[in-house]
Amino acid sequence: MAQRNSATNGAGGNAKLRHLPSVDRCLELEPIRLLLATRPRRLVVQAIRETLDDVRRALLDDATDDPDVDSNAIAAAVERRTDARLEPRVRRVVNATGIILHTGLGRAVLSEEARRAMLDEAAGPAVVEIDPATNERTVRTHVIRDLLCELTGAESATVVNNNAAATLLILNTLAAGKEVIVSRGELVEIGGSFRMPDVMAKSGAVLVDVGTTNRTHRCDFVEAVTEETGAIFRAHTSNYKVVGFTKAVPLAELVEIGREHGIPVVDDVGSGMLVDLTRFGFGDEPLVPESIRQGADLVCFSGDKLVGGPQAGFIVGRADLVAAIEHNSFARTFRCDKVTLAGIEATLKLFLDEDRLFERNPTLRMLSLPVESLDRRARSLQRKIRSLLPDLETHVRDAASQLGSGSLPTEDLPTRVVAIRPNDRSCDELARALRESRPAIFTRVKNDEILIDPRTLQAGEDRFVVEALGSILAATT
Repeated sequence: MAQRNSATNGAGGNAKLRHLPSVDRCLELEPIRLLLATRPRRLVVQAIRETLDDVRRALLDDATDDPDVDSNAIAAAVERRTDARLEPRVRRVVNATGIILHTGLGRAVLSEEARRAMLDEAAGPAVVEIDPATNERTVRTHVIRDLLCELTGAESATVVNNNAAATLLILNTLAAGKEVIVSRGELVEIGGSFRMPDVMAKSGAVLVDVGTTNRTHRCDFVEAVTEETGAIFRAHTSNYKVVGFTKAVPLAELVEIGREHGIPVVDDVGSGMLVDLTRFGFGDEPLVPESIRQGADLVCFSGDKLVGGPQAGFIVGRADLVAAIEHNSFARTFRCDKVTLAGIEATLKLFLDEDRLFERNPTLRMLSLPVESLDRRARSLQRKIRSLLPDLETHVRDAASQLGSGSLPTEDLPTRVVAIRPNDRSCDELARALRESRPAIFTRVKNDEILIDPRTLQAGEDRFVVEALGSILAATT
């Protein structure tokens, strides 16, 4: 049977394939010639080859003896393939999930000030490592240093490309070949493969974990100090919380131990809160200026979480230690580019005016939105959806937003969402269709409903949600 099919395909198949145009002939088709005027030739040729392969397989599988090979259909398929290859992989989306710092969606929404700085000031030639007055070379991080010192009270500061890099660079500078004491309950693992014990090993430091998972005492640190101790390290458990029978050594006591033995104390505060958020009910996140005030020798934190800027890692603290870090040969490996620096500078300058900060910084604005405002926005969005799709079942419900990216993991933010229950398809199918729209709409699915949280919708994005739902559902509701 297999031999008979093979023979049939061999004889009849070869005859069918005579109808298949060559690559050169396809390049002469008028639609493809027009395509070549605006698309890279190499992509068009590759798309032709892939399309012809598909047509070849279809011809061999088809029972028709005299197939019709449609050149227009081939040209259309080539155009679709080429456009798909040129479609940006990093592209704008609408975040309707209610997760403010969604790692999969790039974390912080940048302020208008940061966007303008990155595009208008830094996209072309920019002042990065040169003094316009003297025409002499400078250090690219110094503009960020001055702002961070003003905002935190630190002696000096520097910036690298993320907080994981900041942690690794600090440990390598202070304690390569030496011991670093850390509480066992703070041996954190964050996204990807970042695990504190592994980072310690990569840095060249020797991990000395003290205490137990849930309780660590001052004496545990004191007894672990030796002549080989290079640093005492505190890591904020930003993406989880241990509750119940627990005890941790306060930073002020760690500083006392460090001063008594001449050992630097490093405080990795994770998300990096620069302003007090207790008015919004957030009390557990460490405040960077407070860590400096309590005497931490170095503090490191993220620039793209509670600061709300581009991805970065900040290191603030003692001037001599910061200088040593900047002279570490690894520092160049982790440095930020000019566009990132411009965005960081613009973001940090927002913190100089706290009266307007929560209006201009999107992360802090979303975090501080009251439920009353969210209810109004949810009901407005529901009215727009009903106006276009009157038969679609929608409700405004209580729900919870999240900060995301391991920040404030136990803090749910009360919100109001638009819940949609489609009639003709599953919620997973509708959610996928929304993600595949342009711009993509990311939502949550819960209890057989699509949830759209207005907390993370930016100004004007309601329109994209309504248009996408209309395009997907209008014909079937």
